[in-house]
Amino acid sequence: MSQASLVARNGDVRLAVDDLGGAGGEPLLLLMGLGVSRFWWPDGLVAALIDAGFSVVSFDGRDAGGSTRFDGTPAGDPLTALLRRRSPAYTAEDMADDAVAVLDALGWQRAHLFGVSQGGLVAQRTALRHPQRVRTVTTFAAVPSDARGAAVLRYVRLPFLARLARLRHPAGRDGDIAAGLALLRAIASPGHPFDERDARLRVERELDAGLRSGVRDSRAQARQTGATWHGPRLRGLRAPTLVLHGERDPLIRPAAGRRIAASVPGARYVELPGVGHDLPRAVWPTVAGEIRALATGPMKAPRHG
Repeated sequence: MSQASLVARNGDVRLAVDDLGGAGGEPLLLLMGLGVSRFWWPDGLVAALIDAGFSVVSFDGRDAGGSTRFDGTPAGDPLTALLRRRSPAYTAEDMADDAVAVLDALGWQRAHLFGVSQGGLVAQRTALRHPQRVRTVTTFAAVPSDARGAAVLRYVRLPFLARLARLRHPAGRDGDIAAGLALLRAIASPGHPFDERDARLRVERELDAGLRSGVRDSRAQARQTGATWHGPRLRGLRAPTLVLHGERDPLIRPAAGRRIAASVPGARYVELPGVGHDLPRAVWPTVAGEIRALATGPMKAPRHG
């Protein structure tokens, strides 16, 4: 898919941004998950969103992809970062402000947000901190913004994380590709075929762009998970909200999605059958259609969860 790149700035932080197409459509900003880059969005899903009438842009949050890194700040691993008491490299408010800096660079006064996993958490917090800039919020496979520190662990499947931590791959490009594919296989949807070709494309184009492997950068992941939030609670989120979650997510329990929907007034919860912690090809039309319906509003469907 063709891309036009630019750089947004939040103070000293540089943010890598790609315009993925759909000029003239409603503005939709994509927020990717923990540590990995904007290159991990499936092209087919982006195409479905463009066909649904959106102008689609993705970006790398701080400490990911081509955006500013905080390598000089000490960090452990993503789980212990949730529990530590020392000052983080930056706050969750800073991460929300990054999203708004991207909107500013694009000249977008308001936009729809669609965040996956950690990106869904940032989307919630952006809407809470900058309500005047957000039209709608869609999250997939995210934990609720109100869960802080150790409270996040109630939604995480720890045995799955332990298995991932035991995986070992050699240094270098081949090892980076193997690590990326291993992660994508592990989080893949049990009820849908694993698309090896698409997975490899997403892993390789991150490396082809000269970026380090986000899957293997546990310190950057720790800095992201350790970013503390001091902002409003979820019940204060007023943007129309759609919560998507895979019925068979191996990493984040569906209870996390149900909690988001229960906390946000009027939110719609949609559990995707057979879906894991990824968005397989078969659900792209459903996801694009749900986001389109949310943007069009008002929602007619009954609330679930």
